[in-house]
Amino acid sequence: MLIQRELGGTGMRVSRLGLGTVKFGRNEQVKYPAGFDLPSDREITALLDQAMAAGVNLIDTAPAYGGSEQRLGKLLPERDRWLLCTKVGEIFEAGSSRFDFSASHTRASVEASLRRLRSDRLDIVLIHSHGNDLDILDRSDCLETLTKLRERGLIRAIGMSSKTVAGGLRAIDLVDVLMLTYNRADTSQAEVIEAAHKAGKGVLIKKGLASGHALKGHSVSAAETFRFLLQPPGVSSIIVGTINPSHLRENIAAVEAVPAAAA
Repeated sequence: MLIQRELGGTGMRVSRLGLGTVKFGRNEQVKYPAGFDLPSDREITALLDQAMAAGVNLIDTAPAYGGSEQRLGKLLPERDRWLLCTKVGEIFEAGSSRFDFSASHTRASVEASLRRLRSDRLDIVLIHSHGNDLDILDRSDCLETLTKLRERGLIRAIGMSSKTVAGGLRAIDLVDVLMLTYNRADTSQAEVIEAAHKAGKGVLIKKGLASGHALKGHSVSAAETFRFLLQPPGVSSIIVGTINPSHLRENIAAVEAVPAAAA
């Protein structure tokens, strides 16, 4: 079974591998090495059962992931065994993204996610940044609105899926959880990870496998890659998306091969 780690000071413990679900609902304008068809309900159910059996307890989704939230709400087994992480700010329609960080949209987005996921609370809600992190944090109502929704008990922890070092560092004092890009080709967020750890904030890694490109044509094994990703103190979990049972099995085995002391 996968080892769990504390998610900063949130009181939640997350498996060192989390399941990303972009491919559950969206196959347009994505950056994977090859195209793919959306999986059937039966295939998603089998994948969720496989993940749960291995001890994966963290699911990452977003309104911008097409029908991902709706399908999870319909198909997710044993809701109480999972931690659900979703986002606000990005809307994907007609093949392109737009962004809205207003108070009214943030509230409506959280309420819609609750309905789609068929849940009375969201464990983690992250701001889905468009790249101008500081502008979102300092000039929009998004963070203040999420804070109020957390106070109402609709959200357990709030955070930001940031894109810049400056934005990540600024967010540390304002949120519970950060989602950061970190992989062998891009370690620019290392100082943010270190600062978040010192501040007792949770850190989730995105793009750890560079959207599927990290292991293609390279001699570095999956186990070595996950060891590298889990090495920085404070990293709680690595979010990896897949709809392939073999890939999920390989990722689970690679993370299980990383000793607890190395992560």
